[in-house]
Amino acid sequence: MLPGRWGTQGRDQLPVLLSLLAICALAWGYVIWLGAQMADMPGMDMSAPALASPALGPWTYVHFLFIFSMWTVMMVGMMTPTVTPMVLMYARIVHASAGRQSVPAVWFGCGYLCAWTAFSALAALAQRGLEALALLTPMMASANHRFGGATLIAAGIYQWLPVKDACLSQCRAPLQFFQRRGGFQPGARASLRLGFVHGLHCVGCCWVLMMLLFVVGVMNLLWIAALMVFVLLERLVRGGQVFSWWTGAAAVVAGIWMYLP
Repeated sequence: MLPGRWGTQGRDQLPVLLSLLAICALAWGYVIWLGAQMADMPGMDMSAPALASPALGPWTYVHFLFIFSMWTVMMVGMMTPTVTPMVLMYARIVHASAGRQSVPAVWFGCGYLCAWTAFSALAALAQRGLEALALLTPMMASANHRFGGATLIAAGIYQWLPVKDACLSQCRAPLQFFQRRGGFQPGARASLRLGFVHGLHCVGCCWVLMMLLFVVGVMNLLWIAALMVFVLLERLVRGGQVFSWWTGAAAVVAGIWMYLP
């Protein structure tokens, strides 16, 4: 009887899993396409105003919307794999509490991605400020080794702070996260809010890591993939906290090295 019950749950989770995979694939497809477009156009001297680099001229609403959408799609592609175990766990909780339905899990995932959309708006504003200070190149990478070093050191130190551990603990223990918040609560609004809260914990855990893209290049596909894998490892491997501490130490050393003549 137990195998049959879990088999039914697996069938109920399949639409959710396929939806997450589709979202992730579409986001990565766009990011790869955009990265190829930028690589083929030195200096990002693009003819379309919407694709012109803000570093080559004053920012407009079109520029901001483009950069904001770029960050949003990039965060969706990076963080959807990270949240997939949480969404599937929530789908199991919904199944146990309310029978066969997957819609609340979808709302939970939407809430999570809303938190990263809010972060994307802040990242776009940060990019605008950094370009105004001439700290970024037209290719959206660090134009100043001191800025790059300071960012690496800040990211490394953040890996050791209690706030990082507190946020990471919420991401590493999905069942405890749901139990502390009353498990499944009927209604789309409740699931959306729960996903948003989890997303805020994830942003709190990872936001400084995402700022490293200003050092290596916002559209550096290799680093985008590396950060996605790193975030997954922090949550899934045993001793993820120690893993974070060691990578924090490595980031500090790399930042100090950038300051050396």
